[in-house]
Amino acid sequence: MLWTIIAILVVLWLLGVLTSFTFGGLIHLLLVIALIVLIIKLIKKA
Repeated sequence: MLWTIIAILVVLWLLGVLTSFTFGGLIHLLLVIALIVLIIKLIKKA
């Protein structure tokens, strides 16, 4: 479930960067959220 959310957030971020269609800092915020979720997932697994 978390991997799906991470993948969706990263894809949306890449789409925003590649098309230069950003909602201010929202696209970069999505990347930060994806990274935080990934870090939490890795910490809980260890």
